[in-house]
Amino acid sequence: MLNNYDGDTQSEPLRKHKSRVIVIGAGIGGLTAAALLAHRGYEVLALDQAIVPGGCASTFKRKGFTFDVGATQVAGLEPGGIHQRIFSELEIDLPESTPCDPACAVFLPGESTPINVWRNPEKWQEERQRQFPGSEPFWGLLASLFKASWDFQGRNPVLPPRNIWDLWQLTQAVRSQTLITVPYMLFTVGDALRAYGLANDNRLRTFLDLQLKLYSQVSAEETALLYAATALAVSQSPQGLFHLKGSMQVLSELLATALERDGGKLLMRHTVENIKLENGKATAVTIRNQKTDEVWEETADHIVANVTVQNLVQLLGEKAPRGYKNRVEKLPSPSGAFVIYLGVEANAIPPECPPHLQFLYDANGAIGENNSLFVSVSHQGDGRAPQGKATIIASSFVDVKQWWQTEDYEGLKQKFSQDAISHLNKYFYLKPETIIHIEAATPRTFHHYTGRDKGIVGGIGQRIPTFGPFGFANRTPIPGLWLVGDSTHPGEGTAGVSYSALTVVRQIEAQTS
Repeated sequence: MLNNYDGDTQSEPLRKHKSRVIVIGAGIGGLTAAALLAHRGYEVLALDQAIVPGGCASTFKRKGFTFDVGATQVAGLEPGGIHQRIFSELEIDLPESTPCDPACAVFLPGESTPINVWRNPEKWQEERQRQFPGSEPFWGLLASLFKASWDFQGRNPVLPPRNIWDLWQLTQAVRSQTLITVPYMLFTVGDALRAYGLANDNRLRTFLDLQLKLYSQVSAEETALLYAATALAVSQSPQGLFHLKGSMQVLSELLATALERDGGKLLMRHTVENIKLENGKATAVTIRNQKTDEVWEETADHIVANVTVQNLVQLLGEKAPRGYKNRVEKLPSPSGAFVIYLGVEANAIPPECPPHLQFLYDANGAIGENNSLFVSVSHQGDGRAPQGKATIIASSFVDVKQWWQTEDYEGLKQKFSQDAISHLNKYFYLKPETIIHIEAATPRTFHHYTGRDKGIVGGIGQRIPTFGPFGFANRTPIPGLWLVGDSTHPGEGTAGVSYSALTVVRQIEAQTS
């Protein structure tokens, strides 16, 4: 009998559905898959162990301030963008937003004037020609690869393909102009810099390292060139990055509303403890209600996991395919994040402060461990702070092992907080009289609230062996089990995970139609 998720007998008759789908995880990828499937007539149950949906794109409130937990900007809201396409199908309005221009102001060590990543393509070209003389042939290559890749991606290819249907979708997306990308499939950004005689341009390489670490998790030397071509160009019109009015939570709220409107169910504070297999097929999940500690099993025709590949292997336990498990275990250690959230008086923010900034404080240090910060700043009227006040959110990539192995967790957290404020104080006016609220999050925090293995963030590094055609597929080796989120193509960010969700929905529908 179908459990009604509260322990009582279900009284209302079920609608006729194509089949039943359980979605594990209510991050943006999971919510998008759930909402689309419900809209297309599937019976959907979405589950998440957190208090509110959204995952790393959720929000919390303190003292009148609204803080975005992790993600602070959105791509794909423009006409034809992935969010615009999905919201149009779901028949819901896009959230109110403003373009980020510049998308980011990047401060290199010892420099007080930033490199502004402008939204206008011509303005950005002028900026980079001034900042990086002699590099335009390199940027020209990126532009050509981006155009071909973006057109290809817009035709909904399935990467990597795992059966005939997937391969057909991939070949249908190919055009003659797509083929210009083929010779560069095994190139990294570092390879391209060497090809154009820019290997010793340390200033350009430092800029690329900073930007790519945000989007690919790894440096220019390791990032796949085809991935970088898109990541570095998506900030410019007619695409762009957007700042949502209210908070990032708006995205998940709209998706959750659409899911429930179309008959789907979303249960928060419900943990999926494992995935059950029968005759090699995923057929059920074990669920624990965190409030009542009740445990039960739910069956489904399809299970969609909006989790990391590391979490997926854990959910399968001894049933995880050996080859799949070995591949996951051999992945380079993913990054975690240290994030400091500040509620401040508005006079702590310099005039004309961009919404997003990036700082590198040590010219000789590796990017991470608090010597580089990505900073998001609220602006008046965007719903994140009371009148006359503002929020500052600053994050740094960190090694997760340090945070799990330390014997003085609180001391380490305090040290990182003090270092971050000291760094930020070089640009902002952060004094006792201007700081109203301070709070910090570590990999342990992210693990607790999102359930992500060890609190890792940002998905899998977009190296050659793990990007696009060589990455983890949405179609897992286990029939009936699907993977969405930042472990799959095309990678991290709300736009990336939404694309992965749309792919899974199309694959399920092709299989059940």
